[in-house]
Amino acid sequence: MVLLANGVAGAGVGPSAERLAARQPGLDALVEGVSAVERDLAVHSVGLGGWPNLLGELELDAAVMDGDTRRTGAVGALRGVVSACRVALHVLRDLDHEILVGAGAARFAAEIGVVGAAGEDGLTPEARAVWWRRLSASMTEDQRAAFPDTSLLPLTGALAEPDSVRDTTVFLCRDANAGLHAATSTSGWAWKYPGRLGDAPIAGAGFYADSRFGAAACTHTGEMAIRAGTARTIVLALRLGKTLREAVDLAVEELVELETGCLGPLVIHALDARGGHRVVALRCSEPVFFWYWREGMAAPERREAEAVG
Repeated sequence: MVLLANGVAGAGVGPSAERLAARQPGLDALVEGVSAVERDLAVHSVGLGGWPNLLGELELDAAVMDGDTRRTGAVGALRGVVSACRVALHVLRDLDHEILVGAGAARFAAEIGVVGAAGEDGLTPEARAVWWRRLSASMTEDQRAAFPDTSLLPLTGALAEPDSVRDTTVFLCRDANAGLHAATSTSGWAWKYPGRLGDAPIAGAGFYADSRFGAAACTHTGEMAIRAGTARTIVLALRLGKTLREAVDLAVEELVELETGCLGPLVIHALDARGGHRVVALRCSEPVFFWYWREGMAAPERREAEAVG
């Protein structure tokens, strides 16, 4: 059994590892861990502590994938519910659909009883204060007076993110039945245009799992992973006989080939069917860390990713 998670996942890796060690199904173990990260107020790229969109709304994306069946469940632009990954798991298990977005995702969450508790339908006071301070400083007096009934387009390039990374939380595992599974959750870019989806809820871009071959998930600049189909590229390369190192190298090569559009750092987390792992950080200006646990370890370990590009 193996567990791999990104650097901001500290609150969740312990609960996930405990459930895997108890031989619980992999997806259930992952969702428990992701749910803990979603409630960690110190994490500003996931869940309750997340930074909002340009309108000051917290929109969450999340997904799960069962590598045994290759079924997925995902939600996008979900508002009013912090436990986005748990809703995604219910999409997989309760619907024939693979993804729900916006008001439909929120309605589904209410119907299955996954609802926001007090304070979970909006921003923390810290996030609201940071959002308005940065937004108001970027607007003219007329724009501030008209807000939110003003064009957002001029503001999309005016705001700098408060954090240097865009760190979706991603969890991958190989469970007691040799199943490979994936789970993701994010509040997306700070100050994003309302309705923006990154790679986190998109199968093949931000996550993919196939128990026969491997699993992968990405963080940071999701637009790049969407364009290159990064997670699926790695798993397909494994299927075609590439080693894990070769598969990840191929995905990095495809990302580096992108010359236009939104370019930036991207971190790849990957497992093969034997439980081998590799985490690489492309174009990251600072060290990037991840969490690793395997059967027999007393606790998950925080390790540094391999820098590439």
